[in-house]
Amino acid sequence: MPIIEPKPWRRQFFDHVPCPAGVMIPLADTDAWTLLPDHRWIYDKLAVALSQGLQGAPHGVMPPAYPVFSKPMMNLRSMGAGSRVIASAADYDAAMEAGHFWCTLLTGAHVSSDAVLVDGKAQWWRHATGIPLDGGTFDYWHIHSEPFPEIEEWCGPWAAKHLRGYTGMINFETIGGRIIEAHLRFADQWPDLYGPGWVEALVGLYANKRWVFDDTSRIDGYSVVLFGPHGPRYRYPPEPIQAAVRAIPGVLSLQLSFFEDKDPAHHSMPPGGFRLATINTTSLEAGRQARDMLRGHFS
Repeated sequence: MPIIEPKPWRRQFFDHVPCPAGVMIPLADTDAWTLLPDHRWIYDKLAVALSQGLQGAPHGVMPPAYPVFSKPMMNLRSMGAGSRVIASAADYDAAMEAGHFWCTLLTGAHVSSDAVLVDGKAQWWRHATGIPLDGGTFDYWHIHSEPFPEIEEWCGPWAAKHLRGYTGMINFETIGGRIIEAHLRFADQWPDLYGPGWVEALVGLYANKRWVFDDTSRIDGYSVVLFGPHGPRYRYPPEPIQAAVRAIPGVLSLQLSFFEDKDPAHHSMPPGGFRLATINTTSLEAGRQARDMLRGHFS
């Protein structure tokens, strides 16, 4: 399948759209690393920080002042694992770890932004913010219809300078409008919320190196998540319950985001909960109604 989707519950977004043989569209950072060697340097988070004029260096080089933020220079499987604030020189000495670096501690809104680049130049944007819960879990993500000028006016010129020659999707993670991570892919959790015809335009981008998409009818969307406790071996809801969820007005899709036949301990999940389902919807109220319906099955 030319659209390389490793999560079977997300293939529903792509299976209906023909993709020419030989056109490969990565949806995981590990695939992007393999397919796009000329631009894989952006997975070096220290390089990305320094390219923006932020302070930073590998562990072992002393920061000039505190606090700073520490994280792995590269980690394609779990990008933020091991991240932490370092508040003092004593804290820094205790936290030093091979392969990690410190950088300027950023403050402000944390935003995930998908963009289309054609020869490094941004042609389209969508931005999402999450409502966090405890332990790395989320209540829902809000996929905004409005532009975020602070992000677009910083990340757009940055991409034009550093990603010349690249045509494809990019995802920026920003705090306070500055890039903390970049990915040569898009957020595959909610492409149905980008509007009818978006996946077809995505295929055209990679096949023809052009972006053609009518985005005049964009609206806000929500990706509502259901978490359960760690430990139980969960089973999918019966088909009638799944059908009832999908039939709720405003619900666009249901993702049952785990493997029934896989040991729960072998799933990659945040410490605060086991991700059971994701509901993409144009109505937050509808998403919560669907989540409550599913929670009744899993409880």
